[in-house]
Amino acid sequence: MSEPLVLPMLIDGERVEARSGERFEVLNPSTGAVYAVVPQAGPEDVDLAVAAARRAFPGWSRLSATERGRKLAALARALEARKDDFVVAESSQNGKTRFDADFDVTSTIACLDYYAGMANAVMGETISGPEGYLVYTRREPVGVCGLIVPWNFPIAIAVWKLAPALAAGNTVVLKPAEETPVTALMLADLLEEAGFPPGVVNIVSGDGETAGHRLVVHPDVDKVSLTGETVTGKIVMREAAETLKRVTLELGGKSPNLVFSDADLEQAVDGSLFLIFANAGQVCDARSRIYVQEPVYETFVDRFVEKARRLVVGPPDSEAHYGAITSARQLEKIEHYVELGQKEGATLLTGGRRLDGPGWFYEPTVFADVSNEMRIVREEIFGPVAAIGRFTDYEDGIAKANDTPYGLAATVWTQHLETAHRAAHDIRAGGVWVNTSEFLFNESPFGGMKASGFGRELSVHAFDAYTEVKTVGVSLGGHMPTFGV
Repeated sequence: MSEPLVLPMLIDGERVEARSGERFEVLNPSTGAVYAVVPQAGPEDVDLAVAAARRAFPGWSRLSATERGRKLAALARALEARKDDFVVAESSQNGKTRFDADFDVTSTIACLDYYAGMANAVMGETISGPEGYLVYTRREPVGVCGLIVPWNFPIAIAVWKLAPALAAGNTVVLKPAEETPVTALMLADLLEEAGFPPGVVNIVSGDGETAGHRLVVHPDVDKVSLTGETVTGKIVMREAAETLKRVTLELGGKSPNLVFSDADLEQAVDGSLFLIFANAGQVCDARSRIYVQEPVYETFVDRFVEKARRLVVGPPDSEAHYGAITSARQLEKIEHYVELGQKEGATLLTGGRRLDGPGWFYEPTVFADVSNEMRIVREEIFGPVAAIGRFTDYEDGIAKANDTPYGLAATVWTQHLETAHRAAHDIRAGGVWVNTSEFLFNESPFGGMKASGFGRELSVHAFDAYTEVKTVGVSLGGHMPTFGV
């Protein structure tokens, strides 16, 4: 067995340990063994990181957008050169397959390239003001941004936040999830190689209650961006209110998947399998609530279950369709909900147990005959558990899709153009996708409504979260009010 990786934090361009000297272990979900040892940041470490970001802000924000874009492009090339190392680290800390980790790192490189090209797209507007005045707006960086990243897509979501924040001229303190800090800390060498000045990016590893809390309440942090569960989002909003921080939240989901009777069933089954079981179901917008119209319900369920039983679960270097659950705590949560679903009266058709051996693996699990009153339908499980129910007509399907506190995403399967566009309008979610299991592009915004949060990641809309709009009014000889004294 190889020795665990030992990785420092990045503060003000220096690789540092926590001031307390404390460290914590990162476990490999596929084996349960220690994969890495990293610093346990305390409030004093966060204070140093924020101070470094504050000092670096004037110089970085005044740098031309073109030059900031070049540095992001250089970071993309540096990551590309070490892609294999990051793929191994991502799957080792998270439990996902090498195939999934490769996809994540590849899309992360593409995200950096996208924002490298978009740095010059942060623009203001010329306003038609009163005669004799020139009025225009400027988009200016918010300042120091605290970026708090979840454990399900560690490197990808870190860069979803990092790239637009930096392109817009902000400096940042990045805090990865305590379960998966490795690839974020590995970025330190690449940032230096790409020529980022000290303090522009600072990376601290630690738990949410200590490092995360200090980042949220710190008076010199101007903005916090969190991707996490809804309960955490509410805490962050309350704590950030004390210093009137700008906040964007991408939170939990319980996303619906509507299969109409006219849908291409083979396509709908295959796409629906991917939308719930990809990444072991540990996806905030996993389509975990599947509603099938009555005439095709039995056929869909039979085909879906038959294919779910053929899915292979295994370690990262295998040919598995999905890998391990990221933590023992998360595995226990999944087991709790599966037990609860059976008590509530849902029909367990397949799965429902953890796999034997080392690591934290769980079978593809399918419940049928569910109702919207069941907790397995209303609450986020964040695991490979599908809940399938029926609907009668269009109105019933839309009502069931919207009967949730969440509003992150939805998918609709239909061959009718009218049905597709009506559903896209009527479903209350941040994104609605039709006849596809593909649901994320760098060019399109991603985010939720209701308890799924607010603000958007990706696309040009991400700049809304990292810029302030300033109005400038210039007299060109127009009338100026005075007291006349």
